Amino acid sequence: MTRVVLLFGGRSSEHSISCATAAGVLGAIDRDRYEVIPVGITRDGAFVLEADDPDRFRLRSELPEVVDNGTRVHWPESAASRELHVTDAEGRRSSLGDVDVVFPILHGRFGEDGTVQGLLELVGLPYVGDGVLASAVGMDKHFTKTVLAQAGVPVAPWRTVLPGEWERDADAVLGSVGHLGWPLFVKPARAGSSVGVSRVTDRDSLARAIEIAFAEDGKVLVEQAIGGREVECGVLSGRAGGPPRVSVAGEIVTAPGAFYDFDAKYLDPDAAQVVCPTELPPGRLEEMQLIAATVFDAIGASGLARVDFFLTDDGFVVNEINTMPGFTPISMFPKCWIASGVDYPELIDELIALGLETVR
Repeated sequence: MTRVVLLFGGRSSEHSISCATAAGVLGAIDRDRYEVIPVGITRDGAFVLEADDPDRFRLRSELPEVVDNGTRVHWPESAASRELHVTDAEGRRSSLGDVDVVFPILHGRFGEDGTVQGLLELVGLPYVGDGVLASAVGMDKHFTKTVLAQAGVPVAPWRTVLPGEWERDADAVLGSVGHLGWPLFVKPARAGSSVGVSRVTDRDSLARAIEIAFAEDGKVLVEQAIGGREVECGVLSGRAGGPPRVSVAGEIVTAPGAFYDFDAKYLDPDAAQVVCPTELPPGRLEEMQLIAATVFDAIGASGLARVDFFLTDDGFVVNEINTMPGFTPISMFPKCWIASGVDYPELIDELIALGLETVR
């Protein structure tokens, strides 16, 4: 039986969403094939041994979180071993046995950005998902756009704001984005789930939005708003070095003038509609799938990703690539694969298989 460490929680502002994703995986993973060791990361960064209880982490009105229970999980001391240990709340140390693969379902910084991937590579543990470089590039919207633009992929025009220039001359920064037009979106460069994202229509609200984004990250993007349908697709690595596999398209449908913020994604079921599969004009799905595969390869991705687009009158514009997309059973990434003929437990199987075969 394959022994899988399910790693979730973390220090980012997306801690609770990671916990909700863990609930989905814990509830669906095939227990005849896998033995699961749930390891939570507290908001302070402690690795704790968690209960194997999906109900504990389901998304409700009170957001789930990993609470420090006094245990501490210890990673292997070198790449010569795959044995994990745990110290219980009374200080007694014991073995958790060898593990075959780690499934990190962490969203945001300190997990989705290559940091945990680097830790796992240092101790020689196979893991599910993207490697250090792809995770880091995919997490940082400035570098994602830079890489994709170099690869010839259309992206929204943007201006990156650093804290030093904002502190020195905020007026100059505000004046430097005029060529982007209105409205604008202001985003932390390295956050997800729409945390810290604002839609602004004038200079006064722009300054406030930049401050909100800086509260989440030390780098901020001011981005031209793109009008069009918000469509997405899932990508999986090909087996044995084959080309990426791309799902059918899904679509986010919001009320006129609204955008898909944190509340719309997770807290307000009436704020937006997730449609999958969605209908596209003839030839557009194949075009979208080709661009998604190009984006996946451009950042050196492996395992999985979700690529988000705007479909405009002039064609597709890539919004971002998410290297650890939402993975609850009702999230867009699983929905797109379910609509493509791969059910949720099969998708978990495939990701674990890819993690075991990927050479880092």
